[in-house]
Amino acid sequence: MVKRASMLIAASVASLAVVLPSSPAFAANPRIMFTKVVVDPSGKDTTANSQLVREVATLKNTTSKAITLTNWTVRDKSNHVYKFGTFTLGAGKSVRLHTGKGANTSTDRYWGLGWYVWNNTGDAAYVRDASGRAVDSCSWATSTSSTADRARGRRSELRRPLAADQKR
Repeated sequence: MVKRASMLIAASVASLAVVLPSSPAFAANPRIMFTKVVVDPSGKDTTANSQLVREVATLKNTTSKAITLTNWTVRDKSNHVYKFGTFTLGAGKSVRLHTGKGANTSTDRYWGLGWYVWNNTGDAAYVRDASGRAVDSCSWATSTSSTADRARGRRSELRRPLAADQKR
């Protein structure tokens, strides 16, 4: 009787293991990822460079090695494209991409535009490597706050990935 009960318990446990769904697997962070996009800087929307440089997308190298971003691109849904010139992002470092004009440094790059890129009413950002392969993307619906933030793994307002839009 004890042997039969043990067999029934073992069979029940085995069947439960087959029936229970597994936990979803979470993908690792991409090697370069968007961590923050300031889509509606405070103040009046003007085309003054002092305002345009406050619209910023921040990218982070999530690896333990430097990554060469030369010829990588960042774009939005409307296909405004920024192409990195000669540039290497250090391990664990971030770079801010400003919409306006300025002098490029190791932490700040400038698109050099005279108009806004990121739409306040919702948009998406895409980064592709020099071969054109999608590396990361994120989106936001509205700018209820002026910043869409995904720092330290939080995805408060940025959403990713955008499978349907990865072909951009």
